[in-house]
Amino acid sequence: MLHNIEKWSASHHPRWLVLLRVALGICLFLKGISFMSNSVDLQSLLTETLVTSPSLSIIITWLHLLCGFLIIAGLFTRWAALLMIPILTGAVIFVNVQRGILAPGSEFGFSLAVLLMLIFFFIEGGGPMSLDSYFRKNPK
Repeated sequence: MLHNIEKWSASHHPRWLVLLRVALGICLFLKGISFMSNSVDLQSLLTETLVTSPSLSIIITWLHLLCGFLIIAGLFTRWAALLMIPILTGAVIFVNVQRGILAPGSEFGFSLAVLLMLIFFFIEGGGPMSLDSYFRKNPK
């Protein structure tokens, strides 16, 4: 089944999707930097949602950085998207809904858009202009 998805993806992948994939990766990477510089805010945000594990904020920060970089490069794109989907689902459901979808400063729309793009690139993959495609075409 994965082979069929990759075959379809290779023939139906417009070039502008590369820009969308890179933009998604940059957003995730920058959010990771934001979490790193405001780790106290992230920890208090997690505490509001009844998650008290201090290591979870570190994991979330580093996954944003790592997966953002991998998505930018198009390397292990599906795996990176798969790792981020539960985090963004938690952000959409637990954080944004609890704070209020229409509350001032709410990031609900942004979180939902990123989640939908992650699901899309999990299905679509990195496309023809990615390191995934390069390594698939040049096995050594």
